[in-house]
Amino acid sequence: MNSAWKRLTKIHKKGKQTPQYKETEENLPQKEISLHLDINLKNIKEVLGNSGDLSVREFKMGKPTLHKVALLYINGLSDKQIIGNSIIERMMGNVNNTESVDPESPSQLFTYIKENILTVATVKDETDFNKLLNSLLSGQTILLIDGLKKALSCSAEGGEIRAITEPTSEPAVRGPKDSFTESLITNTAMVRRRIKSPNLWVEKMKLGKVTQTDVAIMYVKGIVNDKLLNEVKERIGKIEVDEITGSNTIEEWINDDTWTPWPTIFITERPDVVAGNLMEGRVAIFVDGTPIPLILPAVWSQFFQTAEDYYTRWNIASFLRLLRVGAFLITLLGPSLFIAFLTYHPELIPTPLLINLMSQRQGVPFPVFIEAVLMELTFEVLREAGVRMPRPVGQAVSIVGALVLGEAAVSAGIVSSAMVIVVAGTAISSFTIPHHTMLDAVRLLRFLMMILAASFGLYGVGLGVIMLVAHTASVRSFGIPYLTPFAPLIFADWKDTIFRNPKTFLSTRPRLINQKKIKRTGDAQNLGPSQRESQLKDNESKRDSNET
Repeated sequence: MNSAWKRLTKIHKKGKQTPQYKETEENLPQKEISLHLDINLKNIKEVLGNSGDLSVREFKMGKPTLHKVALLYINGLSDKQIIGNSIIERMMGNVNNTESVDPESPSQLFTYIKENILTVATVKDETDFNKLLNSLLSGQTILLIDGLKKALSCSAEGGEIRAITEPTSEPAVRGPKDSFTESLITNTAMVRRRIKSPNLWVEKMKLGKVTQTDVAIMYVKGIVNDKLLNEVKERIGKIEVDEITGSNTIEEWINDDTWTPWPTIFITERPDVVAGNLMEGRVAIFVDGTPIPLILPAVWSQFFQTAEDYYTRWNIASFLRLLRVGAFLITLLGPSLFIAFLTYHPELIPTPLLINLMSQRQGVPFPVFIEAVLMELTFEVLREAGVRMPRPVGQAVSIVGALVLGEAAVSAGIVSSAMVIVVAGTAISSFTIPHHTMLDAVRLLRFLMMILAASFGLYGVGLGVIMLVAHTASVRSFGIPYLTPFAPLIFADWKDTIFRNPKTFLSTRPRLINQKKIKRTGDAQNLGPSQRESQLKDNESKRDSNET
């Protein structure tokens, strides 16, 4: 257990920067590309275990010298239309062309195919066997020629992917209706459509010694904080696992605090939300096969904002944000306050209401705390059942189950009707929290507050709130305080937190997140590194001329 804890916390210690672009090939066999085509095909088939989805197309090219050529690709990962039209058709048509150039050697044929025949977008030479396998398993098409110790890697990635659909967990009435998919290229392109700037940089790498998952880091050069960017690269570079199954794996590895209930990394399925956060100086991490990218750093107030807040009037958006924060407090403290008042402080309840509550509890065999825990657990079970079951059946189970069980429990005298109202109100309030990661944290903390209320009454609730605020103030997200801009106190950044000011007043970026270009206005050309480098070179040349 101690060794696992040391390994888990080791990634958060600062040290020498680890190379994050080093490809892990320990799991691949140490073989080389042979001069003989048959040996290359045998080695590839042997490494892949004679996999049934490996397609091999062999033919001959060149006149009068016929050279053996083989085309390899993985079914389902490559676009057969591109392979057929831009590679096979072009090469087979060249075989029957009597006026074509006659490449006498395999190297001449290799150059002729690369420069005159292939019409795909990207063609790259591969001289390493392991890199050739990685390209093949990434959906590219490999071209091998007998008598040559190198191959051609042609970009023909494709296959069946899910179409772009409307967001399911973050819907908007006036905003865009597109959401991310499982394709990394599609996701980065959706963000680039919104930020048409050469300063939007995308750095790709592969993570996972076995899975070799494609991961992309996206940021706006000149706006992002360089210290933040280096910290992100350093933490990602220290991830040493066999499999990267999704963005959640990276999230758990690069988190600042493993044991905090609060989410310290923001997730979304909307491209406009990613674009807006990038323009504030944040960094986005995309993982191939996952439609949910990571945005960091994250602050507490960010989880009560939605994309639709920026498509409606500022006063309506401010009211809705305030409503969400109030619902958050009801979800967190509602059952615990009911337990504390009814168990320890009944004198604080108005007499008519107290008489009504006590009359309802006649015949209930459990204390208030046990009653509340039973009802909350029942509701959590119904919610989980509704999520896991098929959508039409799940909605019926969650709605009908709550009504039937609630009414039956009250009729049987197991719980009081007031407790059903409290639990139902808490559940409805929880649905107003727009991001489920924050909702999951509140669901967990609610039970802790109920235990404190049952043990010490309002004193326990107050103690729990103080401890929770103190813990939240100590949480960091990539060096940024989680309660920014409330702690530390930065009044200038309050304009887009719990309340949203009109957009004419949103002229600056958050100061702790962005420390390079605070103002949202100015010359955009100054963001790029080329302008600054050229200016520095001009200043140095002028200084040298003055000295001479």
